[in-house]
Amino acid sequence: MRVIQLLQEKNHYLEKFYTLNETELLNFAQANFDGLETFYQTRERILEMLAYIDRELEKCDLGPHIQISMEDRDLVRECLATKEGYVRRILAQDLEILSCIEKAKSAIIRELQEVRRARKAVSGYRSGPAPSRLNEEA
Repeated sequence: MRVIQLLQEKNHYLEKFYTLNETELLNFAQANFDGLETFYQTRERILEMLAYIDRELEKCDLGPHIQISMEDRDLVRECLATKEGYVRRILAQDLEILSCIEKAKSAIIRELQEVRRARKAVSGYRSGPAPSRLNEEA
């Protein structure tokens, strides 16, 4: 049945998506964001493929007049359960990814604030007398 084939293909791409997230999460946890652009591009391609599969599933005739064997029904249920499992895990991963990115962003902001404070402190200790005081001393 075409529906089962499409559901299995969808689960295949969800598994790829999940694996990609897992791999990149390890990098993010080590503050390695070098592959961020590639990561998002790969995710986009997988999402495009999933959207295509969803469009193909919508085209399938699943009206009440279709006879489906119990074995096929069980396969469809299994595919849907697998899909739901992947979707739940992917959503949890996305929260972790967002958290890693937010932590890195906060660290960069703190670092920039420290640099700004350091520059301000250094500018307060310029060498030599201030120009306005030169006239007073002369």
